[in-house]
Parts: sequence; structure tokens; C-alpha cells
Amino acid sequence: MAETKTKKLPKSFDELIRTSELPILVDFWAEWCAPCRIIAPVLQKIAKEFKGRLLVVKVNVDEKPHIAQRYHIRGIPTLILFHKGKILWRVSGALPFEALKQELEQHLPK
Repeated sequence: MAETKTKKLPKSFDELIRTSELPILVDFWAEWCAPCRIIAPVLQKIAKEFKGRLLVVKVNVDEKPHIAQRYHIRGIPTLILFHKGKILWRVSGALPFEALKQELEQHLPK
């Protein structure tokens, strides 16, 4: 009989960004935000392009205001790239795919 491995899910956002082996790109967004809707397909494409190298996570600032507050989110969308609990890069506003891809390539660990 084959043994199946179960992956332990993080209990919190903090645990996820602290313990993930992969860097995590966090999109701070809200449903009412038009630029957030514009960047959503770009982030889906980034998730596919960087599969195995990067996780993309969305945090709704209306549902998780304590997380947004902790990271001083003043405008949305704001993207923050974390690795092992540290912030590697952040930007506010919607970037086109190529610009975001170029920034991520510069900031992802080699």
C-alpha cells in the first residue's frame, strides 16, 4: 500500500509567511477596488509563470484589517513579497505583467 503524505497547513497568515519554503507574493486587495480587479488576471498569470518558485496569496483588507494594519497598507492594491518572514519588496498600485515579472525576477532568491 502506498503511503500518502499530508501537508500540514499553516494556522495563520504569520505562520505561512514565516515557514513557507517558497517566497510568497501577497496581494492586499478589496472587492470594491477597481485597480485590484485589473491586476487579478496579472497575478493569476504570475502564479502560473512562477509555479514552484513562488506562492501568490490574496488578503482582503476589509476581511483582515489587522493584517493590513500590521503591514501599513495605505492604498490598494499593495503587493508585498515575503521570504522566511522578511519583506523582500513591496509596491502599491497595479503593475502590468512584464513589469511585475521583471521586479519579481530581481527580488526572488536565486
